[in-house]
Amino acid sequence: MRSIADLHDRLGPRPGACVLAPTMGALHEGHAVLIARGAALARERRLAGGCVATIFVNPTQFDDAADFARYPRTLTDDLQLAARAGASAVFVPGVADVYPPDGSVVPPELPPVATRPGLEDACRGGHFAGVCQVVKRLFEMTRPASAVFGEKDWQQLQVVRAMAAMERLGVEVVGVETVREPDGLAMSSRNRFLDGEGRGRALSISMALCEARRGRGACEAEGIMREVLGHAGVEPEYAVVRDAATLGAPGSGPKRALVAARVGAVRLIDNAAWEPAAQGRPT
Repeated sequence: MRSIADLHDRLGPRPGACVLAPTMGALHEGHAVLIARGAALARERRLAGGCVATIFVNPTQFDDAADFARYPRTLTDDLQLAARAGASAVFVPGVADVYPPDGSVVPPELPPVATRPGLEDACRGGHFAGVCQVVKRLFEMTRPASAVFGEKDWQQLQVVRAMAAMERLGVEVVGVETVREPDGLAMSSRNRFLDGEGRGRALSISMALCEARRGRGACEAEGIMREVLGHAGVEPEYAVVRDAATLGAPGSGPKRALVAARVGAVRLIDNAAWEPAAQGRPT
């Protein structure tokens, strides 16, 4: 479906009829798991609209025009994967649908978790402003009961949750566990740009997150991650341990280790739950 009218004809007049699985296309098996989780939620909650996947390469969340231009567009393959994964419908809006030329779209306020120092905002200024804007519009157009987002983009997941609450959108935001290749590399649409040598070096990202568990404190864990990445010749944009929900300094609650790094021209991100190694435990 490409028109909002067709979408609403399918979902009916009342909001809360579906689960939303928003994507930018270039779908892979990680997206299939995301859509399947959305479809399962819709069945559990007996939502007549099922799981609606969206495909929209959002120009406002790219800080580099070249990166936006080279983002893969594979619509035919995407539609097949979405159907196989259990999507009841796929909505492919145009730019004018998402951002009407009359300027009627009001960008939402950014939650504090979007601008934590040393994370995505430091590397990609304006990125989450674009994410929040497009997600709010997709929520307005599809009117879902729930929406599923991958945990691989951990900060994005927390930003969307906070934005949905601040804007009182009435949408439950559900995280779906990161899907990995057999060797541990987090699935990403950008992996297709890695050559053989680059893919080997990219494995250091998940290895760094695993090795971080040897750290008896956040600072030690961060040093371990940088060391693992450095040995592979990968320069991190950040390799940090933060509070899992607020992404502020880690405290007594759940914590998350997060990495962003460039392997050649390819920017990759990953994260994992983190707890300090117990004192006296072999490392």
